[in-house]
Amino acid sequence: MGILRLGYAHIRVTDLEAAKRHYIYTMGLRPTLEVGNRVYLKGWDEWDHHSVVLEEGGVGVVKVGFKVAKVEDLDDIEAKARTFGVTTERMSKGDNPEVSDGLRFFLPSMHTIEVYHEQTLVGLEVGDVNPFPFPRDLMGIGVPRLDHALLGCDEVNTSEQFFIDVFGMFPVERLVPDMDHQDVSVATWLSNGNRTHDIALIGGENYSGKLHHIAFQLEDWNAILRAGQIMAIDDVPVDLGPTQHNITRGKTIYYFDPAGNRNEVFADGYVAQRDRPCVLWSLDLLGRGLSTVDRNLNETFLTVFS
Repeated sequence: MGILRLGYAHIRVTDLEAAKRHYIYTMGLRPTLEVGNRVYLKGWDEWDHHSVVLEEGGVGVVKVGFKVAKVEDLDDIEAKARTFGVTTERMSKGDNPEVSDGLRFFLPSMHTIEVYHEQTLVGLEVGDVNPFPFPRDLMGIGVPRLDHALLGCDEVNTSEQFFIDVFGMFPVERLVPDMDHQDVSVATWLSNGNRTHDIALIGGENYSGKLHHIAFQLEDWNAILRAGQIMAIDDVPVDLGPTQHNITRGKTIYYFDPAGNRNEVFADGYVAQRDRPCVLWSLDLLGRGLSTVDRNLNETFLTVFS
């Protein structure tokens, strides 16, 4: 079966206490472990030990982890990665708290990727026997789970091909310079199943190794609007939204954590299928792709990375 989903995002923050207030009090993630300068968090509808790791000491992404269905999938991915030309190394159980053994490698975009087959089962906050639809003690926005990440690349095509060849993903939408250059990806949204994207990549000068955003799933437009209200109450800097993307059709707000890492809350979007034609967007209409409401390209969207 191979890759199941994006399992965790490990990011740096400048002030751990300020970050904890943002991700726990405002976002509603649940802390599961704090060790040294790191805090491990999960959403209320996630059963594994953590999906977000905050590490004090800077900004940006440390690594992202993908979960596979079974331990044998690691051998398959390792072989494909080596064929692709990526050097892999084995990681041991416990290298990451509560995470199994697995693989570690660097993308052509200089991002560290980990693949693992098991994480300590903590359980849903609502339980898994006769559960109610949400926990009674939701905090802040109350995000259920980590949804996806957007990573920066100096050149998108090679990293895009990695996710296709090695992870078996497929491109759902692509941003190209124009319709005469459809083989050049400026950005790509890649899915492993029915979500509009599990990972996305965007290209530009000196983008490699950087994080554009990590995104959290919400239920619908009403939840997006309420999230915006919570952000206003907590004085969270908003970058874009509330609005709807034409790209992926997701309802969205982009905003920043106290360190300057961009977050997103994301709802809805269409059902992706492997035999669905890949949608193309031309760079001159990126503003319309990002926001169906105002159709303007937010200046910070292509200039602010961490």
